[in-house]
Amino acid sequence: MIIVLKPNTSKENVARVEELIKRKGLDTHVVNGAEMTVIGCIGDTTRVDPKIFEVDSSVDKVMHVQEPYKLANRAFHPEDSVVDVSGVKVGSGNMAFIAGPCSVETFDQVLEIAKAAKASGANLLRGGAFKPRTSPYSFQGLGLEGLDILYKVKEEVGLPIVTELMSAEYLDIFEEKVDLIQIGARNMQNFDLLKQLGKVKRPILLKRGLNATYEEWIMSAEYIMASGNENVILCERGIRTFESYTRNTLDLQSIPVLKKLTHLPVVIDPSHAGGKWWLVDSMAKAAVAAGADGLMIEVHNDPENALCDGAQSLKPEKFDKLMKELTAIANAVGKTF
Repeated sequence: MIIVLKPNTSKENVARVEELIKRKGLDTHVVNGAEMTVIGCIGDTTRVDPKIFEVDSSVDKVMHVQEPYKLANRAFHPEDSVVDVSGVKVGSGNMAFIAGPCSVETFDQVLEIAKAAKASGANLLRGGAFKPRTSPYSFQGLGLEGLDILYKVKEEVGLPIVTELMSAEYLDIFEEKVDLIQIGARNMQNFDLLKQLGKVKRPILLKRGLNATYEEWIMSAEYIMASGNENVILCERGIRTFESYTRNTLDLQSIPVLKKLTHLPVVIDPSHAGGKWWLVDSMAKAAVAAGADGLMIEVHNDPENALCDGAQSLKPEKFDKLMKELTAIANAVGKTF
């Protein structure tokens, strides 16, 4: 249930309506927008007669929410959310351009890529320290050593870092060193981990599961938000379909759908979606034109010899050319970065 208050309702009246809701056994979530204040009622609303609230002089209307997700629902939060990643704003017209290697290999490698990516316009640096791989014999990442490399590069280049967390075991060190904590597709429904993420202050980049529906994906975001952390960014990275020519199938329809259903920023990962470097260019452009709030693109200075996913990585000079074209598209659709 959502209670929309009349314009210019005073703080005292908002508090009074909140207290009325709580007396009925419900929790509240207040969203103060530029034009209206919305109070989300959380709990078993089937036992509460909405007419109790409709007669209040400060209430404009009462709406029922059919979807199981509440905090992520646009009805709860009509305006786009803006997530601040160590000074880089994402959402509501603010673009995130996340670039870097799939895996951290050496300090010099990451440093070279980070400098080139920043010079091309990237505002966040990605790199995998812990790598979930399909095969146990594939390169699993450098672990904490890789995280230290990312942190040192951040100090030298000035780009906030994005890297994947696989286990709550390292949550404390991630909260200390990582600016945007990535949760990969395979952990999208690791509900125990999602609950733990709700207790940290760092923003979360939540990737869509390999076969997840929109509702399942949003419900995973809801787990994080319901546990206390509302700074969630959704990341579409392609889903598994019958097609085997590409690594995955990029669902560009997810952008307008998620914009309709939620208020959360949406980032697209064209690198993992196609699995081929020559697909990144067109899919990245299409994503920005479709209204995405950011892109995550793999950039490697020597993709032919990369320890992980070299086939889908752009060389720095290709990334630089793409960024110039993306900037023009972003400006055309009213995005800034």
